[in-house]
Amino acid sequence: MEHITKDNQRTIQSTARHTTGGRTVRPRTAGPERILTTRVGLQLPARLTYDRWEKAGQRIFQIADSSAWCLGDWLVYGQEQYADRYQAGAEAAGLDYQTLRNYAWVARHFELGRRREALSFGHHAEVASLPPAEADVWLDRAEQHSWSRNQLRATLRESRQGNRAATPPRDHIPRISASGDRVELWREAASKAERDFEDWIVAALDRAAAHELDH
Repeated sequence: MEHITKDNQRTIQSTARHTTGGRTVRPRTAGPERILTTRVGLQLPARLTYDRWEKAGQRIFQIADSSAWCLGDWLVYGQEQYADRYQAGAEAAGLDYQTLRNYAWVARHFELGRRREALSFGHHAEVASLPPAEADVWLDRAEQHSWSRNQLRATLRESRQGNRAATPPRDHIPRISASGDRVELWREAASKAERDFEDWIVAALDRAAAHELDH
């Protein structure tokens, strides 16, 4: 795919001629199967083979997936270097701050050497709350078996349910609503403690209950 601006697009579409070295040269036009990217979308040819269409989709996904990592790394750097100004910088760039924080949370948990090119950003997000060694094991499995993100999520869920089957049945607490910032803070705390997110929540509630009952 080739990226063009609106000015370039007008140039490509123009029929005006210019001369180079005495030769008359027409502006270069897009080939019959060339896909052009613009700021507001794709410019697709009238006829496109299935293989070209499929490869274009794969390329677009790679770009979007890479962008999530890059934006996450960008915000992590801003948080570390410009603690008092990074949020303003994100807003000035026209980016959704909450989405960026989610990207940054995953990027912070996976240094470059642990990221798998064969897996998506979403795969990494599924295991980011796990201890590093355990997360790496699951990423290895996903890579070896070519799991999609949804397959990884489902397998993780089955594994957790299997581990809980050996324990006595538990009552479920009412579902609660919390802001994205709070949930991210809790996930970061669980990751720092190297505990499963749900187990960390239960432990935190146990501590709070013991404190209240002691007083």
